[in-house]
Amino acid sequence: MPPRKKRNSAPPPRVADRIGALPDSMLHHVLSFLPVQAAVRTCVLARRWRHLWRSTTGLRILGLDDEEPVEFQQLRKFMDHLLILRDRTDLGTVEIKLGEPSDNDDVEHYVKLWIRFAVMCKVRVLSIDIYEPDLYLGDMRLVSQHLRTLHVDGIALQGTFLDFASCPSLEDLKIAHCNICDGKVSSRSLKHLSITRCWSDSHCRVHVSAPGLVSLELDDFSGRTPFLQNMALLETAAVYLGPHCEDVCLSFDSGVFCGANNNACDNCVPIEDDCSSDCVLLGGISSARHLKLLSESGKFVFTRDLKCCPTFSKLKTLLLNEYWCEAPNLDPLTCILKNSPVLEKLTLQLFSKGPNHKVEMKGHYCSMEGPSAISEHLNIVEVKCNVVDERILKVLKFMSAFNICFSF
Repeated sequence: MPPRKKRNSAPPPRVADRIGALPDSMLHHVLSFLPVQAAVRTCVLARRWRHLWRSTTGLRILGLDDEEPVEFQQLRKFMDHLLILRDRTDLGTVEIKLGEPSDNDDVEHYVKLWIRFAVMCKVRVLSIDIYEPDLYLGDMRLVSQHLRTLHVDGIALQGTFLDFASCPSLEDLKIAHCNICDGKVSSRSLKHLSITRCWSDSHCRVHVSAPGLVSLELDDFSGRTPFLQNMALLETAAVYLGPHCEDVCLSFDSGVFCGANNNACDNCVPIEDDCSSDCVLLGGISSARHLKLLSESGKFVFTRDLKCCPTFSKLKTLLLNEYWCEAPNLDPLTCILKNSPVLEKLTLQLFSKGPNHKVEMKGHYCSMEGPSAISEHLNIVEVKCNVVDERILKVLKFMSAFNICFSF
């Protein structure tokens, strides 16, 4: 038989460019997740990609390129060209993240320029992370009808920048590791506020005015504790007075404060112009439904606020630490419980940071044992600790006086 002819092998199938087949609007969105340097480099992929970077929905201005640090002057020159060549399309997000700049004046000027560009392009989410606490944004004021979310990390903030009256759509504000120099954080539209590990060198308290706030986090503020003005719509609040809080009683001894009287220490004496004669914290957050109130020993703010203790008329859940149980008669704990008429759940996290606790006990209100001075709605009481010692037994005995029975 004659030899069979060799069949020509079929050409390899053409791999479809599935990403390139996406519509422009989706590619603009995808490019917004890349650092600006990488987004611009996509122009060499194909003819269709040549101008896509000009209309991305986001800008990530990072001091990194392929995970390698970039000198600020090099980044500045790159951004100078990008801002000229980019289309003036709307921006959903802008992220400015730098390392430790060497020339503060230069950085301040260009960061302001990039922020103004973002605002001009109707940015909705703006994140500024510079890690330079000596870098001031000066008298810069944000004016935007579109900005909804602002995250600021690692710079110095002054009163003008923190006045958001000209940002009527702003709802979410996070401030972390910032030097809050003076003035007050003010916004009528704000719903969510987080101030984490910030500080103030001012002798007067920073004021927080956000009447529409729904959630608040005030964590480990260094300096004098901020003064919280009325937040009638507040749902949840978490406040931690850490070791760097300067509101510490110099005469503190075993849960007893000298108080604001003629014999008060220099720290406990109210300052006339900082509203210390009123509630610093508890008055502003008294409308909350869920509270987490933690403090290191010796800080007098919560205890002094209790002298004019507001009624927590909506409070459903409350988490406290051992600070509230340090006084000989547990007066702070007694006071806040008596002023929480609809409280349903109380958690006491005693001498244990968590989240894992070696001992967890649960109790409940026993209505058959007679009337109680605290909320009859209190059906869950949790005590979390590492060991049941005399301090814990004292708290359990105290709770039993309010008809709270525990099961081990």
